Amino acid sequence: MSRKKPPQITNGEQPVKNDLPDDEFDEGDDASEVSASELAPISLRLTDDAIGQRLDKVLSGLIPEFSRNRIQQWIEDGYVTVDGAPAKGKMTMLGDEQVEVAPQSAPQDHAYGPEPMALDILHEDKSIIVLDKPAGLVVHPAAGNWSGTLLNGLLHHCPGLANVPRAGIVHRLDKETSGLMVVAKTLSAQTDLVRQLQGRTMKRQYLALVWGLPQLSGTVDAPMARHPRDRIKMAVSQSMTAKPAVTHYRRLATGLIDSKPVSLVHCRLETGRTHQIRVHLQSLGFPLVGDALYGKQHLASVFPRQALQAARLGLTHPTSGKFRQWAAPLPQDIADLLVRAGIDPALAMIPEMSSEPDPMTGDLDDDEY
Repeated sequence: MSRKKPPQITNGEQPVKNDLPDDEFDEGDDASEVSASELAPISLRLTDDAIGQRLDKVLSGLIPEFSRNRIQQWIEDGYVTVDGAPAKGKMTMLGDEQVEVAPQSAPQDHAYGPEPMALDILHEDKSIIVLDKPAGLVVHPAAGNWSGTLLNGLLHHCPGLANVPRAGIVHRLDKETSGLMVVAKTLSAQTDLVRQLQGRTMKRQYLALVWGLPQLSGTVDAPMARHPRDRIKMAVSQSMTAKPAVTHYRRLATGLIDSKPVSLVHCRLETGRTHQIRVHLQSLGFPLVGDALYGKQHLASVFPRQALQAARLGLTHPTSGKFRQWAAPLPQDIADLLVRAGIDPALAMIPEMSSEPDPMTGDLDDDEY
């Protein structure tokens, strides 16, 4: 059989030989792909190389700027035709087919666009923004949350943040954790804040309501790593991949919810590993009220989120060089929860922090950039 001409691609790209094994699937992050909106429709004339191969495999080799998963979705949604007819999933090629592809935008193609959003800003100047993040707000676009994130709102509030990596975000809070965050408005401010995080001179203090009665004060010095069986979770670990994690805590008050004892706890971090407070307190036997991931499942319905608030933030201002600190007001849902437990919300007040450095250890936090 004579060899046919290489496939012709109308968008000007050079053909790429399809040599992926049959079981090769690109499970990577589609955010690294070319935006579909940047490409015109693609026309391909297949060659003998395609004989006996599945269409999605052929296309993933000929247009490698798109993942195989994404191409499979286009086939399923009717955006790929073969010889003028809609393509079918897992169809096998015979060679010499004319294939037309209409690239479609994916949600992540627009993940880093500005979106109007109400932001609770406590302080803003030419260098930084300090804001109070509400529970339920995702900080950064990722799978399952490609829009409506804090990053999108920041880009709308301050368009110049488009010139700063990650729109100036230097540390994160879990979606269901409320409280204070600092955002850099310039590259130099971001560099300075990251150095403070690395040097452990930025101070962050939290309030948590936990099940049980921990001792009046203590320190959890327990390395953490990804949970060996549940990749969504973190865990106290002695594995080679575990990183140092230190949490200091102090019990502020006690109460009862549904006749079960609870305690209001003040936490100060030396490190900031992902889910650190939640994991460390759970490791002592005192999971956070409302924490469905690490807490007791039969008690998860008591409160719709983990009862955790980033209550006070202290840092050296990147321009003035002066130590500044801010306190977030107690969110209404946690205040109501304390009242339900018979705890006076006034007891949740954290005293001002000293500008003197705390004992610090470790490297850059897992949940920081």
